[in-house]
Amino acid sequence: MSGKNGLTDVIIIGGGVIGTAIAFYLTRNGAKVILLEKEHLASGSSGACDGTIFLQTKKPGLHLQLALESSKRFPRLKEELPVDIEYRQAGGLVIIETEAEYRAMQSYTEEQRKIGLDVSLLAGRELRELEPRLAENILGVAYSPWDGQVNPMALTLGYGLAARKMGADIRPGTGVTGLEVKGNRIQAVNTSQGRFEADFVVNAAGVHAPEIAKMVDINVPITPRRGQLLVTEAAAVSFPRVLLSAKYVAVKFNPDLAKTAGEGLTIEQTANGNFLLGSTREFVGFDKRTTMEKLHLIAKNTSRVLPCLRELNAIRAFAGLRPYTPDGYPILGPVAGLENFIMAAGHEGDGIALSPITGELIAQYITNGRTEIPLSDFRLERFDRPPADSGKNNG
Repeated sequence: MSGKNGLTDVIIIGGGVIGTAIAFYLTRNGAKVILLEKEHLASGSSGACDGTIFLQTKKPGLHLQLALESSKRFPRLKEELPVDIEYRQAGGLVIIETEAEYRAMQSYTEEQRKIGLDVSLLAGRELRELEPRLAENILGVAYSPWDGQVNPMALTLGYGLAARKMGADIRPGTGVTGLEVKGNRIQAVNTSQGRFEADFVVNAAGVHAPEIAKMVDINVPITPRRGQLLVTEAAAVSFPRVLLSAKYVAVKFNPDLAKTAGEGLTIEQTANGNFLLGSTREFVGFDKRTTMEKLHLIAKNTSRVLPCLRELNAIRAFAGLRPYTPDGYPILGPVAGLENFIMAAGHEGDGIALSPITGELIAQYITNGRTEIPLSDFRLERFDRPPADSGKNNG
């Protein structure tokens, strides 16, 4: 695939992990790409999140299948990208604290195993042998050796640098001001740095994707959802596995549970030894401030589960905005009525984990007109379907 008469093949709007991943896979396929980012790469959600690659948080069905395929690509990315993305696959634990959570996770993990995930429920001696540092009152864990982690900022920059080396035109400091439509196609993208034309336009603007879509009178149901995280000093102790609570899994797909069951917790130790502790899920618009109330709650919940954290000092905190969709799944693929407008947004907390497969599938669609995994269930138009069909969208 190559531009006609010098015309760019693809304009990507958004320089986060999704936009840069798409740029990477497209340029590897030989496409001529311009990536537009109003600030700098990883300046949004991708630079203000943890780096967990959790397969266990994916709902059994197509969502989990997508994540399984995505996880297979990280070992290759570790070798291909020009920076150390700090990828490791040491496994992950979903902490179970109540009998009700245990029953729910029994059914949940059974369905995940049917899809092909290596996951098991552990309790008693098995649990203590696997991770003796967990609090004594922990009832059990769901454990998958396939879960892992990565440095999200390094991953984003790695995609971008690799794409640039292969010929992509990466333009930070370039905000989109308007989209020109002619017939059923976007003819041009107007920006703070001039006007650009391309065969395809990809909306990978994360929480700002609705603003881009409104320029062509399209409604995209993505809402910013704030996640606050606490960072500790580097610790001598090594805790290689990523960890989250069963509550976190439940709240991901049912926000109302946060009012009664709490928001859950996440624990991850970085390559430098610092712990990243989180995370909240708050609908507060575009407010990226941290709050003492939530940070105290994070510290309390995480140290309750992993008591060794009480020996560490917190050194900073930050918050990022996650692009939430009503059903918890990303919006991927072409948009009805505009044949060259492609959506790639709404991953919420799954952007890091799903970036390889998202980048590859969008590149496949643009290059070949088809994808190895169907995108029909992830398209924007699913939100226009009658309520009776809404539960069937993602199996």
